[in-house]
Amino acid sequence: MSVVVKAKNLEKQTPIVNRRILIVAALVLAASVVGWFLLRGSNLTNVSESASRSTAPLKPNAQPNFEATVTNSAAASSSLPVGMVFIPGGEFSMGSLDPTEMVCGGDQPMDDARPLHRTYVDAFFMDATEVTNEEFEQFVKATGYVTIAERKPTREEFPTVPEENLVAGSAVFSPAPVPVPLDDHYRWWSYVPGANWRHPTGPTSDLKGREKYPVVQIAYDDAAAYAKWADKRLPTEAEFEFAARGGLTGKPYAWGDELKPDGKFAANIYQGKFPVKDADLGEDGFKGLAPVAQFRPNGYGLYDVAGNVWEWTSDGYRADYYQQLADQGGVARNPKGPSSSLDPAEPKESKRVQRGGSFLCTDEYCTRYMVGTRGKGEVSSASNHVGFRCVKDAR
Repeated sequence: MSVVVKAKNLEKQTPIVNRRILIVAALVLAASVVGWFLLRGSNLTNVSESASRSTAPLKPNAQPNFEATVTNSAAASSSLPVGMVFIPGGEFSMGSLDPTEMVCGGDQPMDDARPLHRTYVDAFFMDATEVTNEEFEQFVKATGYVTIAERKPTREEFPTVPEENLVAGSAVFSPAPVPVPLDDHYRWWSYVPGANWRHPTGPTSDLKGREKYPVVQIAYDDAAAYAKWADKRLPTEAEFEFAARGGLTGKPYAWGDELKPDGKFAANIYQGKFPVKDADLGEDGFKGLAPVAQFRPNGYGLYDVAGNVWEWTSDGYRADYYQQLADQGGVARNPKGPSSSLDPAEPKESKRVQRGGSFLCTDEYCTRYMVGTRGKGEVSSASNHVGFRCVKDAR
């Protein structure tokens, strides 16, 4: 999941911890040692692992079983765009069983990912990897675009905040010096002035040697602007899950049944005591963020659809949306999300679904890198564990 850091006592805090703060939620999907967070504004939904543990309750006996994925047989009617893979589309069971009943499933039941429901998506193309720093830089050079994290918060947005605190910046994972209770993500997320996509963890950081890393500190509008420039769009939540499953039916991970197939980690997640400084053991080969495409791709040729960074989708977030779809009966065809956003934990915040989890996912806090689970983020929030990839209609 993701966690949202609200503008709690904003007047007393260093710059705006409101909408650009800590939505970097330990995308609560950890298989024994995984945790992710992302978000940056008022909502730390993904900051601490899709930080909203409060979701709508399921109806009694509403949980069906996974049914076989039925993949479309038709090939793409247009040529394959550079850097993208073809996703054939088809019908599948969307959602997740209760992760708490699985090995390495963490301690969150994730009711917002149930009930399972049959869903159909048309064929489409999807970026093989998350959008990288060098790709995002091309967009900025061509358009002059300025991301939300680079913009100074306005008086209209934060009327009670002292002028000296209206400073551009974003949320950065700030590990604690010693073990801490995992009941308050403020203990490991900080609003850092000067943190943005060019300086992911603050003014002293840069992108030298990180051209192939996923771009981070990206709010929803930033991702949507890039997608439009690239003549693409952001994936729907259903498209992301269908693609992430890679043709498999009901598996907990994008690669299958085991967290560590053949004894090796298959994604960049967190191993070690979370969120303690220097405690990430790096058993997957990386401590912190990793370059794209460092692990084996899934069945459709997609890299990092689990772990590394959270990824924006175009769907608004509602904790009860899957129940709404199930109540309609039949197969949901190309669903595009609810007409309005509603997170019971942050009812006044506009949120979008985030998928895939991040390098902060850990079974100690959040295992939402598991393929059928969901994260969420306040739309104007970013963090150093949130990025995106794009899709394109296959015609």
